[in-house]
Amino acid sequence: MKLKLLTIGLTVALTGLTSAPQARAASDVVIGDIDDLQGVYSDNSGVGGIEATKMAIADFGGSVLGRKIVLLSADHQNKADIGASKAREWTDQRGLNMLLAGANTGVAIAMAKIIAAKRVPYFVLGSAGASLVNEDCTAYTVQYVYNTTSLANGTATAIVKSGGKTWFYLTADYTFGSQLQAAASKVVEANGGKNLGSVRVPLSTSDFSSFLLQAQASGAQVLGLANAGDDFINSLKSANEFGLTQTMKPAGLLVFVNNIDGLGLKTAQGLYLTTAWYWDSNAETRAFGQRYFDTMKKYPSMIQSGYYSATMTYLKAVAAAGTTDADKVMTELKKTKINDMFTKGGYIRADGLMIHDMYVMQVKSPQESKYAWDYYKVIKVMNGEEAFGPITGLCPLAPK
Repeated sequence: MKLKLLTIGLTVALTGLTSAPQARAASDVVIGDIDDLQGVYSDNSGVGGIEATKMAIADFGGSVLGRKIVLLSADHQNKADIGASKAREWTDQRGLNMLLAGANTGVAIAMAKIIAAKRVPYFVLGSAGASLVNEDCTAYTVQYVYNTTSLANGTATAIVKSGGKTWFYLTADYTFGSQLQAAASKVVEANGGKNLGSVRVPLSTSDFSSFLLQAQASGAQVLGLANAGDDFINSLKSANEFGLTQTMKPAGLLVFVNNIDGLGLKTAQGLYLTTAWYWDSNAETRAFGQRYFDTMKKYPSMIQSGYYSATMTYLKAVAAAGTTDADKVMTELKKTKINDMFTKGGYIRADGLMIHDMYVMQVKSPQESKYAWDYYKVIKVMNGEEAFGPITGLCPLAPK
């Protein structure tokens, strides 16, 4: 894998999966990011997440407690064994102090077990599976941006209440897809709808025709897209080309603003989705969005803005605790409200879930959009408790 040195006024090491250990000062504070950098999810977080993390480190001043902040990054290639191996290497050989996890729930679960054993704070940003704060929770995991519960509570509820009562799902064929479909199915039934079936679709599928034929044959009113990234884009494009969107209402259960840009408003218009953050919400989000745009030439997704917020939140906790000791930092994190451009009044619950507002959006028509990346209109603001729901009791660390 091609390596390069990233610089932001401080030393930032970008390490590949086969790179040899590099020397570092014993006093460095080491932040790592393991994500999909080239695959199906890479545009949602990927190098954009690295850039947002660099922005946060630079804004913090490049050091904390008098120690230089170093950033490591690697591509897990959507393979759990690669992600787990890199997490182990960094904790054993590189002095990792905090890990940022990007997309792919299966990889995130595999890394969580290793990171917990090594006692390292672990911020999950792009991986949606709610099991990460339930049966797969650890004392060091923070699920920061969204999860399958909040996505379903937003999008599925809105669509069922607007008349979409019967559902068929195109589901990513791994842990994330299963958990997202299950969450949406529960919401559909709770609101008086019916789930008529599903088909599991391999990651990075190029031809959706056979899956769409099964969806069409179901007679369902709603096509639930329990996938993400390029798979979401390609499945919705295929549904449009196939003419399926004339008879079935598409439901994007995990959608990012960059996906809408890739699809175009003509294809995506009218789509309901749920997001944790939107660049054009207020003056603070627009200011951050513009800074990011100036470098990346696109506006940030909710994951990429989450990278910035999570990095700043961790560094502030280290400064307040006066140490990088994981237990003391986690204690600080769970007693402090998060107020920044990402959220106001956010807090990390006992099960590791960051509770904050979520937004049900509808994609504008081309006629409604007034300027570049003016893509969303707000349908509903869900407070954190409504979006994420109560503690389930499945996490042994959380109070029953």
